[in-house]
Amino acid sequence: MGIFSRFKDIVSSNISAMLDKAEDPEKLVRLMIREMEETLVELKAGCASSMAEARRVRRELDGVQDQVERWDRRAELAVTAGREDLAREALLERRRENERADALRRELGEIDALVARTQGDMDVLDEKLAAAREKQRMLVQRHVHARVRRQAREDVRRAASLEVMHRFEELERRVEHMEAEADAVRVPSGNRGGPNGLDAAFADLETRDELERELAALRARVGERKAHAAPRDGEVSGAAE
Repeated sequence: MGIFSRFKDIVSSNISAMLDKAEDPEKLVRLMIREMEETLVELKAGCASSMAEARRVRRELDGVQDQVERWDRRAELAVTAGREDLAREALLERRRENERADALRRELGEIDALVARTQGDMDVLDEKLAAAREKQRMLVQRHVHARVRRQAREDVRRAASLEVMHRFEELERRVEHMEAEADAVRVPSGNRGGPNGLDAAFADLETRDELERELAALRARVGERKAHAAPRDGEVSGAAE
């Protein structure tokens, strides 16, 4: 595809409509940005080449105009010297150089017009590129927010799942069972002060204390998940509406 065909397609495209129809908007906008950047580079290269050609034509035109003036002076000199034959030849050469100058002026006008159109095309493409980059930034932000909302819903689902609640209830039953066993144990008065009986009593207390801490931590974690999940879920529902 030629550079100007690609540029025409890009300029005539509706970015928002294309993104709405795309299955992967982020991928599409990346491809559009890359296409625009490549086209812009080619437009700049073409414009630079045209400007260099314009400078060459101007130099050539300056040289031809010098020749026109030179043959004009020679024609005057020949007339002054009474050599009308030489004057005619000089006038003929001056006419030829004038014709060359006219052709170069037309060529220069076409090149200048091409440079102006190319610069205008670059300005339009710059605007399209800026719009595409803004779309890309917004899509990335929306993707991040969607990922956060999805993670929030997953957290809510896990927190409310039967498996978690079952594990919570099982741990609670284990704690209650150990508490019942501890209450059922009676240390004989004669051995309560001995090393073995005292160690057993403290081990029992430490086990109960550790289980109580685990149970409290589990309750706090589940409560915190429910507290954070409720507003997130509402926010997600509101956004979906």
